[in-house]
Amino acid sequence: MKNICNFESQMPLSNDQEIPCATQRYDLTPDTMLINQAHYESEVRSYPRRFPIAIKTTRGVIIEDTKGQIYVDCLAGVASLPLGYNHPEINQVIISQLNQGIPYQSLDLTTPVKDHFIKTLMNFLPKTFAKNAHVQFCGPSGSDAVEAAIKLAKMVTKRNTMISFHGAYHGMTNGALALTGKLSPKNRRTSLMSDVHFFPFPYSLRCPFGLGGIQGIKQSIRYIESVLENDESGMTKPAAIIVEPVQGEGGVLSAPNIWLQALRRIATKYEILLIFDEIQCGIGRTGDNFAFTASGVEPDILLLAKAVGGGMPMSVIIYNKSIDCWLSGEHAGTFRGNQLAMASGAKTLEIIERDNLTKNAQQRGEQLRRLLSEIAQKHPCIAEVRGRGLMCAIEIVKENEFNPLGHPVSDTQRTLQIQRLALERGLIIEISGRQGAVLRFLPPLIISETQINFVAKIVEYALENTSVSQ
Repeated sequence: MKNICNFESQMPLSNDQEIPCATQRYDLTPDTMLINQAHYESEVRSYPRRFPIAIKTTRGVIIEDTKGQIYVDCLAGVASLPLGYNHPEINQVIISQLNQGIPYQSLDLTTPVKDHFIKTLMNFLPKTFAKNAHVQFCGPSGSDAVEAAIKLAKMVTKRNTMISFHGAYHGMTNGALALTGKLSPKNRRTSLMSDVHFFPFPYSLRCPFGLGGIQGIKQSIRYIESVLENDESGMTKPAAIIVEPVQGEGGVLSAPNIWLQALRRIATKYEILLIFDEIQCGIGRTGDNFAFTASGVEPDILLLAKAVGGGMPMSVIIYNKSIDCWLSGEHAGTFRGNQLAMASGAKTLEIIERDNLTKNAQQRGEQLRRLLSEIAQKHPCIAEVRGRGLMCAIEIVKENEFNPLGHPVSDTQRTLQIQRLALERGLIIEISGRQGAVLRFLPPLIISETQINFVAKIVEYALENTSVSQ
C-alpha cells in the first residue's frame, strides 16, 4: 500500500498528492469478489449497495480497495473506529494479549484484562457518575445493551411503558427496534415490543409545533409533561425515557442542553428512569468524553458500544448500583467476555485522553462545519449544516419547495447522487435522516486538517456536479 499515513502526527496524509483529486473518477464496476458477495450473501446486505467496493487494506482514515483506489473514510464503521484503521498501538496491544495466552472470551469470569478495562472506563466517566456506578457487560452489539436496559428499567420500576423519540435509532432486535423511530425496518415486522410511545425530538428545521428554536424546545417539554400529567392521555406511567443526546441515524440532531436538563427534571419528578444511548455519540465523538456531560445532567443508565471496544465488538451498560436488582443470570450472553475488545477498548480510552483527541474532534468538527457552511452559501439545496464534534451533517432539500407543514421538501435523489459522486472521487460518506436526505460525516477522531479540507472539497465538487431533482 502507498505510504499515505503517518501515525506519529495523528494520521494526516503524507502529502496532498496522495489525496485523490476531485476530477479523478474511480472505476466502481463490480469485481469478482463483489459478484461473489451478491451471489452468496443475503439480500439484507446494505452497505455494498451504496459502496460497491471490496476492501484490500486500511490504515488511519484511509481505505484502499482491491483495484488500488484510495478513499478517505468518513463512516469509520459507523463511529466504531475512533482511532481509525489499524492503529499501531491497538494492533500491538491485541498481539501482546494473544502472545500472553489470554482467552478470546471468558463469559463473565474476570481476568487482568477485564479488571484493567473496568478501571480505565470508570476513570473515563464523569467522576460523580462513576462514583456509585456498576458496569454490566452485554453481548457484542449495541442492541443487546438496549435490551438489557429495557429489562432493567422494567424490573426496577415494575412498569412496562417506554418513552422514545421521533428519529431515534436504538438497534434491530425486538425491543430495540420497537424503540426506533425509523419505520422502514418495522414495516414488515409484527409483534414488536408493545407500550412504546414516541414524542418529538427538538428539530428546528422540521419542528412539529411550527415554532422552532427555543420556543419549539419549550413546547416539546411542555407536551411531554402534559401527557404525563393527563390521567386520560392513554399512556400508563413509563418505566423509562430513552434518548440519544445526539441522534445519529435520525440525521445528526443534537439535543439542546436545556432540553436534556428538562428531561432529567421530568424523569426525577415522575420517578421514571432516564436512559442515555451513547452507543454512537459517546467516547469522544462530540468533543467531550460523553455527549451528555455538556448538559450537566446524568442518566440513570448509560449505554455504550461501538467505539468503547476500540473497533472490537463489545457493549456495556452503566448505572447506579442502587438500581442493580438483577438476579444471577437474568441477562446473559456467551460473548459478553470478549477479552480482545476489553484490551483494545482500554487502550483506545487511554489514547483518546493521552492525545487529547476530544480536542481534535472539536477542532476538526468546527473546521468541517465552517467549510460546509461556506459551501451552503453557494448551494441553497443545503437546508442546514449541523453537528457536534466529529458528528456532522448537511440536509439536502429541494429549493423553494415546502410540504403542507411548511417544512422544506427533502431531496432524496440528489442526496444519493452526491454520495455516489463523492465515492467516485474518493470519499465515503453515509446517508441518514428524514427521507434519507442527510449526508452524515463520522470520521475517526484522528482525522487531520488536510483530510478535512479534502472532504469539503469533494462535497463541493459533488454538489456542483449533481442535478436538481424534479
